[in-house]
Amino acid sequence: MAKLVSRDDNAPWRRRLTLPAYQVKEAARYAGITSQTILNWQKDGISSGAALSSRDKGVALSYLQLVEVAFVAALRKIGVKLEDIRNAHDYMAQKLSAEYPFAQHRFKTDGQDILMELPQFVKGASKQKLVVVNRGGQTGWAEVLKTKFEEFDYLNDLAIRWKPAGKSSHIEIDPRISFGAPIVDGIPTWAIKGRWDAGESLEDIADDFSLKPSLVKEALQFEGIVTNNNKNIQAWSN
Repeated sequence: MAKLVSRDDNAPWRRRLTLPAYQVKEAARYAGITSQTILNWQKDGISSGAALSSRDKGVALSYLQLVEVAFVAALRKIGVKLEDIRNAHDYMAQKLSAEYPFAQHRFKTDGQDILMELPQFVKGASKQKLVVVNRGGQTGWAEVLKTKFEEFDYLNDLAIRWKPAGKSSHIEIDPRISFGAPIVDGIPTWAIKGRWDAGESLEDIADDFSLKPSLVKEALQFEGIVTNNNKNIQAWSN
């Protein structure tokens, strides 16, 4: 397995990266796909490997596996073919000795190919040169801006923070905070939902957690609370 981070090797959160923590149904909801889709992506393809790293049947996903699910979902929504995703996963795993290549490295896409900057393969190489990882390592110049995945933040090429509801959202998943649970301004969204389910008002929840009402509303929506029929939530604005 490739080295994940060169600093803070003994930090407690690093051990959480590979610990089972997310049920398939939960990961599917975060990524906006179905549980069956995740299971299908983990199956071996006819002519190539799986789109996701292997996982024992019935075992929850780790943070790194969750990030891989998120990346594959994002690539599919853009229009990248599943076969190209599988090819890229295989190539990166072999060439970079990466167990979770889509979580351990940065990459870009033009909606067709999956690309990485050449320095990730060759130290000191030009960042303007790209490697097409789904085409066996073909190279080309970065003459046009490729799509970046702005909903992810990186630490030494590790996707360390994910905004599952999009880059403009305040919802984050970070293994360093609240054991990787979805949070809003540091507060787990499940805790906010729990207070709502217990009958507390949005105003009281916002006051107790020192959050803006708009952030409480965003957390509740992320947790699946139907806001269209909820006057208490609708009444609040930023």
